[in-house]
Amino acid sequence: MELLTLQQDKAPNLILETTEHKPFILANTLASNINELRNNHLIPVFVKDNQPVISQADFVELTSDISNHIFKNEIVLSPNIRVSHPIKGRIPEAKDKPAHLLLEEEKTIYYERMAFVIEIPSISDTINGNRLSLTIGGIKAYNLDNMYSRKGTEEHFKLFIGFQNKVCTNLCIATDGLKTDVAVRSLNELTDAIYGLIQNYNAKSHLEQMGQLMEHDLTEHQFAQLIGKARMYKHLPPKHRKHLQELSFGDTQLGMVVREYYNDEAFCRNADGSINLWKLYNLFTGANKSSYIDTFFDRGLNAFSFIKNISSALANKQCNWFLD
Repeated sequence: MELLTLQQDKAPNLILETTEHKPFILANTLASNINELRNNHLIPVFVKDNQPVISQADFVELTSDISNHIFKNEIVLSPNIRVSHPIKGRIPEAKDKPAHLLLEEEKTIYYERMAFVIEIPSISDTINGNRLSLTIGGIKAYNLDNMYSRKGTEEHFKLFIGFQNKVCTNLCIATDGLKTDVAVRSLNELTDAIYGLIQNYNAKSHLEQMGQLMEHDLTEHQFAQLIGKARMYKHLPPKHRKHLQELSFGDTQLGMVVREYYNDEAFCRNADGSINLWKLYNLFTGANKSSYIDTFFDRGLNAFSFIKNISSALANKQCNWFLD
């Protein structure tokens, strides 16, 4: 992984920095931690042989161990974990109790979906005054696995390495920093996948591409045109849509982009209504925080691809349906 141009700042104050109370995703998620995952959550099993799946705690701890190994001379923060879709239960002795009378020790729970990030703040760079820290993370959603099979069946994970914008905790994801369907049968295979992702990620190229977004502005008219076309996009006939740049943001997220175009303290429009593409990109990644865990990484990558495509059209003076 190319990190030669990044600032590697090991100032003591960074050691105290934490993202624990700054959620990188909102939607319907709750904050959690590794001790809660490990000690308080049930682990689902494969129905046919009652063997446990690779647990969410195993996944988080494995990624953390690998991050600490690869970046052993850096500051690696503890994982920031978010969970959603609780699966509640109770112990057999409490099977006949009314729900409101259950004691805490009689309840069981695990969360079907979990996302986490691990920040490495000592590896960072700055774009437009925004500090970006190298960040690694993943998603484990049990609903993607065939739990009615037996151990040895493929289990599915999502892996990410990229940058977190410290102004807003937005995640910045590029194509070579995301694996959306890692199918493995063991922790050894998952280990190989995590190492492979980190080693094949080109951080220098990613930063350069994000920096280039500063070079292009949209006028207020172009921004309005883009948002209007973006709202039209999902209603286009498939034969027309397949020739266009994909956009996976819906009306809710697009509404957030428009709202923050006027109101965001760091990324709002200029006095004349113009906005550069770096700011626009961060409005999209900010709106992505309202996505469910299932689509969070995929939509984060789509934000980068979409804005980069707009940038390319402006740089090369090419037609782009979203701006025409």
